[in-house]
Amino acid sequence: MIASERYAERLDRAQALTAERGIGALLIGVGADLRYITGYAAMPLERLTMLVVPAAGAPTLVAPRLEAMAAVGAPGVRAAGIEVVPWDETDDAHALLRGLAGPGATKAGARILVSDRLWAMHVLGIQRVLPEARLGLATEILRVLRMVKDPDEVQLLRLAAHAADRVVGQIAAGRLVGRTEAEVSREVKDRLIAEGHEHAEFAIVAAGPNSASPHHDATDREIRAGEPIVLDIGGSLVGYGSDTTRTLWVTGGDPAVGPTDEFRAMFDVLQDAQALATAAVRPGASCESIDRAARDRITAAGYGPQFLHRVGHGIGLEAHEEPYLVAGNAEPLVAGVAFSVEPGIYLEGRFGARIEDIVVCGPDGPDVLNQSDRGLWIVDG
Repeated sequence: MIASERYAERLDRAQALTAERGIGALLIGVGADLRYITGYAAMPLERLTMLVVPAAGAPTLVAPRLEAMAAVGAPGVRAAGIEVVPWDETDDAHALLRGLAGPGATKAGARILVSDRLWAMHVLGIQRVLPEARLGLATEILRVLRMVKDPDEVQLLRLAAHAADRVVGQIAAGRLVGRTEAEVSREVKDRLIAEGHEHAEFAIVAAGPNSASPHHDATDREIRAGEPIVLDIGGSLVGYGSDTTRTLWVTGGDPAVGPTDEFRAMFDVLQDAQALATAAVRPGASCESIDRAARDRITAAGYGPQFLHRVGHGIGLEAHEEPYLVAGNAEPLVAGVAFSVEPGIYLEGRFGARIEDIVVCGPDGPDVLNQSDRGLWIVDG
């Protein structure tokens, strides 16, 4: 769990950065940003819930009266002594923001930063009551805080990763042949919950030619002996995400329908690429250099056009968050940054494969959170 005093520290740092950068106020709506600062997992509704952080002065949390008790009970709200300002159903909730945002937010041309997942209806409400302001994204401030995980956050990510590893093993040990992708996907989600996840957000089960579609939606296609399965699963445990991918080959108990030489050769390239990218992780290495380490190996083997996506994305309270490990992102890694390393090779209409771990940049190199076998899983199914 995250200690309650950590929320107060996060709020203090966010407010200090707001003042240092000449920003009038931060307006943080429902979502991961609010949970990061306050520990409050507010319901995503049309009713306005918003943390108002002025450049100077006391932050406040605007909340519908019917949710005010839950807001007051959030660990970060208590620890930081944030006042909760409730509003009633007939109130103009957005109008409250003008008085709470502070004088720095009402000057002509003032910069106000809002959560990047804020609903458009609330953005328009803010523009109505603060017409002098220029709106930007709170990511400018919060990315600095959220990208670097503290030891407690890393431990939660590790627990989530290990739970997902166990589910991969359970699925690989069970029956697969003759079941539909959708059936196995439902089982994955049930098992993630049984292993301690609050939410099972995705369970990609892509068999046969469907394995060449990186974000395949599980269908009623039956899994057959003699084909691969890309198994990409994840969710959240105590708020922090899991995300791992392993590639299986199902024999149905018949060794004669094991992996083809072509598939083995392709998978060997992929395994090399994933290992090279992981080994490249260290403080000071650029995000794009991790992508390049995998891509160069795959391209040299002739599969460059079949590696369709970036090598990785940040992870924490959200399954996808900054930083993104992709060409063009020269930002250097620092210790504590957590992200996926997940190269893939996809031959459309035939087959594909992907290997994915969650990795934390440690002070001396990579800290790989997933521990299940990264090789090709040959299973009876």
